Amino acid sequence: MFPIGDDQIKGGYKPIFSYMFIGLNVLLFFYEMFLQSNGQLTGFIQHFGATPVNILNGEDYYTLFTNMFLHGGWMHLIGNMLFLWIFADNIEASIGNVKFLLFYLAGGIAASLIHVALNTHSQIPSIGASGAISAVMGSYLIMFPKSRVKVLVLYFFQSFYLSAIIFLGFWIAFQLYSGISSMGGDQNTGGVAYWAHIGGFAFGLLYG
Repeated sequence: MFPIGDDQIKGGYKPIFSYMFIGLNVLLFFYEMFLQSNGQLTGFIQHFGATPVNILNGEDYYTLFTNMFLHGGWMHLIGNMLFLWIFADNIEASIGNVKFLLFYLAGGIAASLIHVALNTHSQIPSIGASGAISAVMGSYLIMFPKSRVKVLVLYFFQSFYLSAIIFLGFWIAFQLYSGISSMGGDQNTGGVAYWAHIGGFAFGLLYG
């Protein structure tokens, strides 16, 4: 079961940056594929991914920004861009383009900082827009609590609407369960930085 839309009527500002972020992430992923074909992707990820040890040593602060535009595979990219497409345009249409731009970037940086704080010895680069998108989802929950999210059940190939509170509530509950379960080990469990998601979502709740 995954989201494919919502019933929130969009009005106000045109969601320019929401769509620009989607385009930028896709373009950069194709560039990653090009680098992979030349055997240069690993070095690129190490240079632009957010590595906790490096950041805590006072190095590579820029990666708190750059990591949110890189992805580790097609499913990582498609999943993130789907969530961004569904939820971000509503936020941007409501608060305005410049405010959304600053909010999105700040949410991504805040999520990365939470990940770094809980992985002080990790030398694994973290990448992905998930933290920033989690901030968007947290803000969406506060700003549009009465909206509904359209979800698709692949097994039955049927879609239906769920309350945004229920959908996002289950989503964050799963992140919390997974994050707590991973405590005591590397928080980037199974390739998923759950606490970055939780931190981003909390940032969005506070902003919203």
